[in-house]
Amino acid sequence: MMIETLQVPLLLVASKGADPGRVASVAAATGAKIAEGAPDGALALRLDEDGLSLERDGMVLRGDFADMLPRLKQANLSRELLVRAAKIKGAVSPTAVDATAGMGQDSLLLAAAGFTVTMFESDPVIAALLQDALDRAATDSRLEGLVARMTLVRADSIAALPMISPAPDVVYLDPMFPERTKSAAVKKKFQLLHHLESPCEDQEALLRAALLAHPRKVVVKRPVKGPHLAGVKPSHTVAGKAVRYDCIVPPRP
Repeated sequence: MMIETLQVPLLLVASKGADPGRVASVAAATGAKIAEGAPDGALALRLDEDGLSLERDGMVLRGDFADMLPRLKQANLSRELLVRAAKIKGAVSPTAVDATAGMGQDSLLLAAAGFTVTMFESDPVIAALLQDALDRAATDSRLEGLVARMTLVRADSIAALPMISPAPDVVYLDPMFPERTKSAAVKKKFQLLHHLESPCEDQEALLRAALLAHPRKVVVKRPVKGPHLAGVKPSHTVAGKAVRYDCIVPPRP
């Protein structure tokens, strides 16, 4: 896999008890330089007994699906806008592709709603953080059944979606666009991700790839007052106060 060029150098700092094989594997997958410590202002991956985290200037980003347990309770899950938008009437074992997986929270919601989810993440550092979160969740009895329905693919979804077979029921898109990078709604720690992943520059290609997967529905997460993805008007929308989910239902053959 080609390692993308980061906006700032990336270091990998491991605790003394860290498995050397794991350290070498993370360094190879992410392109990080192994170091004994990280100076002020450095962007660093830290591997310790709590897992893998991304750190800079006191900000720490670590995937932790346990934080989402309250949202996964059935009474709360049924109120999640994404779950309502992705629902497929009559589907017994629905499948979904999360084409912009990020840290995997939305995929976890879909898995809790009964979907088997394939997640695509092209950035190697974000993919490493997500895989670490999945591995730790797999040892948690409250989450192991859900993450068993989640599969991470480290690849570019635009290239992969047209080749997916069989066709998924839902393709979910939550791309990072330039207008979102300065949003006050973005949590401070997630600003770390902006050092890694560039905003999506080809909305048309992303939506076209999603449709070429021949899903029953494409669900697109957007700011509540943001423009439609690639200018395509959705079939219907599920909206909240801050975000909305545009649902594009392709004509059935």
